[in-house]
Amino acid sequence: MVRLRMISKLAVVDKEMVASRLGGLLTYSNFVHAVSGATGSVIAMAVFYPLETVRTRLQVHVGRQAKHTPEEALDIIKNEGISSLYQGLFPVLVTLCCSNFVYFYTYNGLKQTLLEEGSKPGPFKDLLMAFVSGVINVVITNPLWVVNTRIKIQGLKCGTENNQKASVPRYKGIVDGLYKIKSQEGLSALWNGTAASVILASNPSIQFMVYETIKRYFQQFFKSKELSGFLYFIIGAISKMVATIATYPLQILQSRFRAGAKKSENTKISQSLLDIIRCEGFLGLYRGMEAKLVQTVMTAALMFLCYEKIAAFIFRVMGINA
Repeated sequence: MVRLRMISKLAVVDKEMVASRLGGLLTYSNFVHAVSGATGSVIAMAVFYPLETVRTRLQVHVGRQAKHTPEEALDIIKNEGISSLYQGLFPVLVTLCCSNFVYFYTYNGLKQTLLEEGSKPGPFKDLLMAFVSGVINVVITNPLWVVNTRIKIQGLKCGTENNQKASVPRYKGIVDGLYKIKSQEGLSALWNGTAASVILASNPSIQFMVYETIKRYFQQFFKSKELSGFLYFIIGAISKMVATIATYPLQILQSRFRAGAKKSENTKISQSLLDIIRCEGFLGLYRGMEAKLVQTVMTAALMFLCYEKIAAFIFRVMGINA
């Protein structure tokens, strides 16, 4: 009888613990962070989208001489018109909004859950939480990014001869792209580049680890939880620069796999990297990095600035502590 009571008490404690954990994930605070992150990312991408277009073209155009960002942008404008710099903007913004909502919600949910027991935040915990959030985000949203990459490079004229002659279906939008890729290439094609993307979850992991570490330093230095917009911008730029340089070769593979590169599912990532080095030289691993650095650093910096300020504004208006 006593044993049954003990088991019953333990079951109640376990239920309360699970409810507490779930309560840490399902909160208004997490929702505000998710909305703020999604909104900030959409604003930043809309501002710097032409650089994103140039970066994608440079990464996936194999067999032609790599150019600097301004030269590539001028070629696109000359051959396809200035509107081509904004090709696929709406699908990207929709996908980015969904992706960052998932990411920021998961990250802040894990942060609130893991740190609510009084444990102190630290770089390793930031890295772990950001990586888990990145993996969850990749698994859920990878099909949307596959379609986006296809939309951005369809109908291009500044590519290689093989790209221009290839018979590639036209995608009218995200839903049309998802349907056509599934029908013509199989369901698995929607997860092309997932392996590289999962490993690339290390990119936002490094980014958030650096960002949170520097932000905590300045919060302690100025003895204020909220920093200036300029500091958020600078911290966001530094964190993204470090993460991009550290993981760029994998971003090359990710873009080519999503664009429909052959052998993407049959070749190991290490072998794919070696193939690039053999065919394009070591610098092929960093093809388009100039455009990527400019685009991603500026976008991330503006995104973090908007995210922090939007979240702080909402919490202040609602009278709720973050």
